Amino acid sequence: MELKFILESLLFSAQKPLSLKDIRDALSGAPEHAEGNETVAAFKKAKDEELNAALEDLSRDHEGAARSYRLTCVAGAWQFVTQPDYAPWLKALVGVRARPPRLSQPALETLAIIAYRQPLTRAEVEQIRGVAVDGTMQTLTERGLAETVGRAETVGRPQLYGTTALFLEYFGLRSLADMPAADELRRIVVERPTAPVTADPGLATVAPDVLQEIVIQPEAKPADHPLAQAAELEVNPGK
Repeated sequence: MELKFILESLLFSAQKPLSLKDIRDALSGAPEHAEGNETVAAFKKAKDEELNAALEDLSRDHEGAARSYRLTCVAGAWQFVTQPDYAPWLKALVGVRARPPRLSQPALETLAIIAYRQPLTRAEVEQIRGVAVDGTMQTLTERGLAETVGRAETVGRPQLYGTTALFLEYFGLRSLADMPAADELRRIVVERPTAPVTADPGLATVAPDVLQEIVIQPEAKPADHPLAQAAELEVNPGK
């Protein structure tokens, strides 16, 4: 019995996308229902590398078979999805689910900044955009596309923002590593005060004149995606 066919049976029967943790839980719990079957027990401790390799192999199998469906990974979870060509018949069968309103251009540009420079504070977003983003940030957090991911180790400890799993689903991305390249947006310098420093407990923090600039430069990943267009528009508004 091959691991990829076990995974296929799980994904085919699942009512939701399955993460690696979900799959590991199913594999580890299977021996309880196998009455001492050693073959079942052999897959109990499958490693993530083995699972990923089997899932990728299974995905290639389905792509090669040119079926009406395919196996894909979105936001770190695997699922079978139908090919886009069959959408009209599926809509006729199950109806059309109401989608939330499309993001405005300012919201999309702000989201691109968060995605490429995260984690960062609202003030840093405003430095890059050059305008206040209070309302836009509220929209993104209410839509579940951005969230608070911590606090900056700087004066005042402002909130840090990052993207969510729903952000990956919204843009059809497996992970943040699949985002298109936006090197110029990543290189924009933003000013963040350094963390308050004390020589001993109870002493005052350093004077404001020692605050310095920092540059956040995550590694760019080449790709082709509409999100990059929003980033390019923000950096080069004349285009």
